Amino acid sequence: MSPLAALPDNPHVKVVRNFAELVATPFAGGVNALCWPRPLAGDFGEIVAGLGAGEGIMSLDEGRLNALVLSAAGRVARDILLADLRLLRDQGLAPELNCIHIYPRDEDAAVVPVDVYSFHADRAPVETSTWLCTYHGPASEGLRNEETQRRIDVPATRAALLAEYGGADDDGFREFLRDSCYDLHYAPAPNARPWSFGLGHLWRIAVAWPGSPVPPCIHRAPATLPGDPPRLLLIS
Repeated sequence: MSPLAALPDNPHVKVVRNFAELVATPFAGGVNALCWPRPLAGDFGEIVAGLGAGEGIMSLDEGRLNALVLSAAGRVARDILLADLRLLRDQGLAPELNCIHIYPRDEDAAVVPVDVYSFHADRAPVETSTWLCTYHGPASEGLRNEETQRRIDVPATRAALLAEYGGADDDGFREFLRDSCYDLHYAPAPNARPWSFGLGHLWRIAVAWPGSPVPPCIHRAPATLPGDPPRLLLIS
């Protein structure tokens, strides 16, 4: 299967041909996710296996990657990881490469969980984008904006949040929602169909910032199920 065949049929997603286009293409016309599809060579599973058993999130740097004893296929995968880190750093970004066994869960949330397993948007005070690529394990998932509703706009949820706030539905309450990041989390519509970011593709997705010409890309980390392999994820 070609990398293009696996991408979602989605008017909010635009495919680009190379990294330069990924950097330069503006978000416009409702497009809030740009994808450079890549069929990557190499054995990324060998990278994960070489890191050994773990739990939570393991941060990887060049030193840890270069210390791995790998086969030829593993070395190809490592070279791709190092090259992608350099590509993003050359753009003035601060990418992180992580081996993720499981993310922390928001166990204390009585009404709206705000962990990365919930469909959410990213936010920034200035114009920026989120960059990400899954190399191994379950890939990130997205939802079309029209197939979601902000959780704070669901009447029963808003009423419960008002009770948690202990005040009126006023500017102070809206500030409370923002400070708690409740306003960044979304509920899927009953007929919503999440789409996969796929493996190996490098993405640039829109975030919520003042003056953004498009709505943010709504996405989440995939649910972690027993027996799932760790994820190898690049994000900035």
